[in-house]
Amino acid sequence: MDFLKSFVNIGNGLVWETPEEFPWLVAALLGVGVLFAIRLGVIQFRRLGHAIKVVTGKYDDPNDPGDINHFQALSTALSATVGIGNIAGVAVAIHWGGPGAVFWMWVTAALGMGVKYAECTLSTHYRSYDEEGNVSGGPMYYIERGLGEKWKPLAVFFAVCAIFGSFGGGNMNQANTVADSMFTAFGVNTALMGGLMAVIVATVVLGGVKQIGKVTSTLAPSMAIVYVLGALTILLLNVSDVPGAFATIVREAFNPTAGVSGVVTGGFMTTLVWGVKRGLFSNEAGQGSAPIAHAAAKTDEPVREGAVAMLEPMIDTLIICTMTALVIVVTGVWDKKVETQLDLSIVKTAVVEGASVPDDGIIPVVDGKQEILYFIEEDARVDEPRVLTADGKPLSGSLKFDKEAGHVTEILSAGAPVAAVLTGQALRNGAPLTQEAFRVGMLPLGDWGNYVVVICVVLFGISTMISWSYYGDRCTEYLFGVRYVKLYRLIFCGFIFLGSILTLKLVWAYGDLALGLMTLPNLIALALLSPKVVELTKDYFGRMDELEGKDK
Repeated sequence: MDFLKSFVNIGNGLVWETPEEFPWLVAALLGVGVLFAIRLGVIQFRRLGHAIKVVTGKYDDPNDPGDINHFQALSTALSATVGIGNIAGVAVAIHWGGPGAVFWMWVTAALGMGVKYAECTLSTHYRSYDEEGNVSGGPMYYIERGLGEKWKPLAVFFAVCAIFGSFGGGNMNQANTVADSMFTAFGVNTALMGGLMAVIVATVVLGGVKQIGKVTSTLAPSMAIVYVLGALTILLLNVSDVPGAFATIVREAFNPTAGVSGVVTGGFMTTLVWGVKRGLFSNEAGQGSAPIAHAAAKTDEPVREGAVAMLEPMIDTLIICTMTALVIVVTGVWDKKVETQLDLSIVKTAVVEGASVPDDGIIPVVDGKQEILYFIEEDARVDEPRVLTADGKPLSGSLKFDKEAGHVTEILSAGAPVAAVLTGQALRNGAPLTQEAFRVGMLPLGDWGNYVVVICVVLFGISTMISWSYYGDRCTEYLFGVRYVKLYRLIFCGFIFLGSILTLKLVWAYGDLALGLMTLPNLIALALLSPKVVELTKDYFGRMDELEGKDK
């Protein structure tokens, strides 16, 4: 585990760079977004009406080549994008980068609409058909076919990174957040929840893309409606605070407050990087994942599917993520510490200045309190730590401190291990932060708002894992052939269990690394193939404008 942590940390340093240095991948993402905004004349806003017409079925033809219709392709891609990033990802961005990080999520989304249009247009144009007529597409195909055989190593690199990405951002991040939310809300064992999720996902993904399309076309709209209605309810209850929340987000984007959220932020680059990272994780524009789903759409017009795809960042980040952010800011929970049960295996421990740990590592606890250690969670100090019995009463006993490991290993009573917990006032992060925001926001209607988030987390997480399994199995088929796809799916389900029991910080760091690695080759290909995107765009909309003109 220590090796994995070191590998992930070093990898993230190379891919994303530290906030104090130049974040080259952030610059590349924003740069490609600006490139397509200029070359396509800000198509994400000019052709938004056409995109809506396509997704509502105006141009659907069951005889067109492909596996699923436009709406199912959008639903499959949205199931992978509208998910944990909208609930936990926004909270993580605000925790580490402050409210200003949300502004940079907006920028990433606005530019990402054009990038998503370009990559999904290319994916549909260069897609491949097998002997049975099944479709495969994605960056690996438009890199190899669009740029030529000499670029195949880059296509292979993308496919390998996408498989690892499916295990991280598309799998373990989701499983970890679902398990964390269920534990926080109901005390459900994380390992048990991981096993249950693995079984549920396996029953769907083993049925292939058509089964995935059927499930996601129902699940994605339903879960989005539930979540949006919950967020809107809170914003209406706090409508007078909404303008101030927007002002806070914009102000903190360019002049972030030092020490915001209780952690070491306050640097402009920190806020920028966390906003772009979480924006990428949420809407996946430029990452190369969504093109794999859109390549399966029934259409003989690649640009048409690209137009559908550019709706995703708008729905995902500009609408749903914004609602999450506003709820967190208007309820004021983003920088407030709350009573939290601490995980002894991961919480950091330090010795109070002037105190010392006894040689035997046994630290006395009287009425739930001790005076030798203080605890740090998510780089912020825990206030008022207390040791409580299983029924919530202060414990008198002791803590067993492992000096070599640097943390508490057991809670003792009369010298024997006892079922007790360590609690304290701590900042929340990830889905539990959003849960707390919904709970506080809905208090005028009753103390149940956090359960809305729990339900949505479960549905979002499972739907995202289902969609990402398809991304991974397309890359597996590209690299190794169709006979290895079932093996990949089984391994994928195993990672669901693994993600549910690992720590939040490690899982999200691995997800960032994997998604960053698969983004790089895709951005290179998009920049080089931008002339082809322009050519396809001019041809299609030239014909559509002429046709619609005649219809008038």
